[in-house]
Formats: sequence, C-alpha cells, structure tokens
Amino acid sequence: MSEAKRRAAEKAMDHVEDGMVVGVGTGSTVAYFIDALGRDPHRIRGAVSSSEQSTQRLRAHGIEVLDLNTAGPLPLYVDGADECDPLKRLIKGGGAALTREKIIAQASLRFVCIIDPAKQVDVLGRFPLPVEVVPMARSLVAREIVALTGGQPVWREGVVTDNGNWILDVHGLRITDPPAVEAALNQVVGVVSVGLFARRPADVVIVGGDVPKVL
Repeated sequence: MSEAKRRAAEKAMDHVEDGMVVGVGTGSTVAYFIDALGRDPHRIRGAVSSSEQSTQRLRAHGIEVLDLNTAGPLPLYVDGADECDPLKRLIKGGGAALTREKIIAQASLRFVCIIDPAKQVDVLGRFPLPVEVVPMARSLVAREIVALTGGQPVWREGVVTDNGNWILDVHGLRITDPPAVEAALNQVVGVVSVGLFARRPADVVIVGGDVPKVL
C-alpha cells in the first residue's frame, strides 16, 4: 500500500504552482508529498503545517514553515484521510491532528486529498470517528456522543494533541448524513473539533494505484 500512497502524493504535485504557499497535512501519505516538495524546496514560497510532525519533516527539506495568521488564505491544501465517501466527505484524525487540519482546509481555496484505494468507502464510519476534546470534559463529551449517535467512544489513552487536548474515537457508527452529525457534535460543550470533513469536503481526491485516479 505504500507504493499506492507514494503515487497519490506524486500526482498531487500537479496542483503545486511556483511561488505558492502550500497547506500541508499529516500522516504517512502526506510524508511522501513532503518528500516530493523537498526535491525542489525553493519552488514554493513556504508551507503551512498541520502538525509538529509535518513541520519537522518540512524543515528537514529546507522548506520554510509559515504561520497561517500571516500567510492568509491558501491556494492549496494537500492532506490524506482515513476514509473517503463518494461525495469526497472524509473521516480524518487518525494521527490526532484533526483540528489544525480542519483549520487549514477551511482557509484553503482548494483541498486535494491523497489516499490509497483501501480508504474508499460507500458510507463513512467503519474507521472510528476521532473527536478532539478538552481533557476535563472527556467523560461529559463521551456521554453526549452516546446519546446523540449511539456510537461507542473510546479514549485514546496516552495521546495528547499538539493543542494539549485528548482524543475520543467513536466506534460503531454508520454515518449516512455526515454534515448533520458533524454539526451536532460540534455543538457539544467540551468538543474542540470533530474528524468529519463534510461541511468542507475535499475538492479533489487522488486515489493511488498503478495509474492514480483523480475524483
């Protein structure tokens, strides 16, 4: 599957233009994209990173990492996903970077999602839905999630996000109306961010394979 990820990441380079600032996500597929950017680090003006992990990799390639507040609206954001449905709506957050990923996606004119074929699903929910929560609200949020969705939230023990928060992974969901579930969970007090990218889905999905497929 690593070769499929690499091919998807290489195909995403078609969307990179000289001199632009690129939003960069997190994860194993994105690592290949960062490596591709690193072949000519001065081609772009810099990158806005969604995690400390990606920031380190970008800087190792000599790519300047910029703050989103000073970079302004971004022309392009490239990131992976844990699941993708036929309408390009996503579950993200397996790497616990969902909040910063969602912020950069919202700030970007074009969101290109790079995945391997195993991430394609008809209905979201097979992959447990990550929810970032304020630590003191973990149990409160878990009870609300059960009441709202019927899913089973499990605390991802030992994981602290770059924002200092915790992750609940919600199992047993079949998300037939992703925008509604995203909106409902966003209203729960103590929730920082929900790993559903439905209100702001991907604009382009690149599925790695022998010949990468562009959706």
